[in-house]
Amino acid sequence: MGDSGIDVQRQARILARLAGVLPPESLLHECEDTRPYECDGLSAYRQRPMLVALPANEDEVRAVLAACHELRVPVVPRGAGTGLSGGALPMGDGVLLSLARMKRILSLDPAARIARVQPGVRNLAISEAAAPYGLYYAPDPSSQIACTIGGNVAENSGGVHCLKYGLTVHNVARVRGLTIEGEMLEYGSEALDAAGYDLLALLIGSEGMLAVVTEVSVRLIPKPETARCLMASFDDVERAGGAVAGIIAAGIIPAGLEMMDRAATRAVEAFANAGYDLDAAALLLCESDGTPEEVEEEIARMSAVLRDRGATAIRVSGSEAERLRFWAGRKAAFPAVGRISPDYYCMDGTIPRKRLGEMLRFIAAMEQKYGLRCPNVFHAGDGNLHPLILFDANDPDQMHRTEQFAAEVLEECIALGGTITGEHGVGIEKINQMCVQFSAPELALMRGVKAAFDPGGLLNPSKNIPTLHRCAEHGGMHVRRGRLPHPELPRF
Repeated sequence: MGDSGIDVQRQARILARLAGVLPPESLLHECEDTRPYECDGLSAYRQRPMLVALPANEDEVRAVLAACHELRVPVVPRGAGTGLSGGALPMGDGVLLSLARMKRILSLDPAARIARVQPGVRNLAISEAAAPYGLYYAPDPSSQIACTIGGNVAENSGGVHCLKYGLTVHNVARVRGLTIEGEMLEYGSEALDAAGYDLLALLIGSEGMLAVVTEVSVRLIPKPETARCLMASFDDVERAGGAVAGIIAAGIIPAGLEMMDRAATRAVEAFANAGYDLDAAALLLCESDGTPEEVEEEIARMSAVLRDRGATAIRVSGSEAERLRFWAGRKAAFPAVGRISPDYYCMDGTIPRKRLGEMLRFIAAMEQKYGLRCPNVFHAGDGNLHPLILFDANDPDQMHRTEQFAAEVLEECIALGGTITGEHGVGIEKINQMCVQFSAPELALMRGVKAAFDPGGLLNPSKNIPTLHRCAEHGGMHVRRGRLPHPELPRF
């Protein structure tokens, strides 16, 4: 055995086999070369991969998968590594398959409003390429400057404008992908519909467990004529939560509807100088887009609802630069929090909008219980929470308390009628809470789907779907309140 428990003899055999299908520069195996791939955005858990493969095209991906299938080697697909659930955590006895070199926009048809791209294309690059035609790609995760479309497909990513324009699944028409055997399949169609079962929706959000994405056809939409962002201040977080429910109840679907509490806005303002109200207990960012007349009317309607729901101040962007500054602050929430704490743990539960206030009270109680701070940012329009638990990963006790805090928040999401993830996926982070949310027959059906695509369980194993043994080992199905420890993985 070598460092990190890697079997060097097995490594040598696999390296020799893959050297027959990839050029030398596309295979990494030395410690200093593979170390950068040991985690994704959930950096609390790390595992150095046995090998990293960097194919440059679809044929090389197929050859790597076929070889790994023949040798019974686990394969973990990876995009840019910006995921926050450990979905791209490598296996110490397997191959990390990076699609980073496949970053070409293959075609862009402005008449059909379709772009065909390779999986390594950055999310924002699609909109940049479509901009000359007055088009853009709507899903806009906060990491859109870096995250890839292949990773977006794997996690069904959203963003601050997903309330009106939908998640990745609503904006992708077709996906090409390879099974672990190297067989090419196409899911969906660039036409309005596709025959048979909707396997496209099944693949999107499957976290690399069913197939390796090699090409994606995304839908483009026209840029709105204008957009304005309204910033509303509240002296109470529950009133802010009530205002979110009030806007939707009034039949208004904003282009974006985001919420931040005081701890988050103060961290963000020091980082991004977005012009936020630092005295407010909570801020709402509400965006309207469309024709100037539509925007003017919707802003007026939202303002009326917000005042009725207790807003203490309302400010509307007076220019495109100011609108972008409001959103730059929200999108900078994660790096801003990284400046005030050695580490942070970003959660991703979803609850009914009307229960936002209850959840904020619960999180405040958990801060007291575990002695940890937790600023909060939300995709409030669809109830998607992103609590940011601040801790020091070098302190084992703080790490343990953070895990317990996170488990309780996720399980409270279930108790309030929600779910354990909105857009970050399950990965390794939430695999134990799958035992809380789903019954044994439900999990068995999920495993059946996995087996239909990957009978040997070689694609991204030990992620997303827990075994019945695992659920029983950690307290059985529907265990409550943080009793499910995370997998025993290397930490830093």
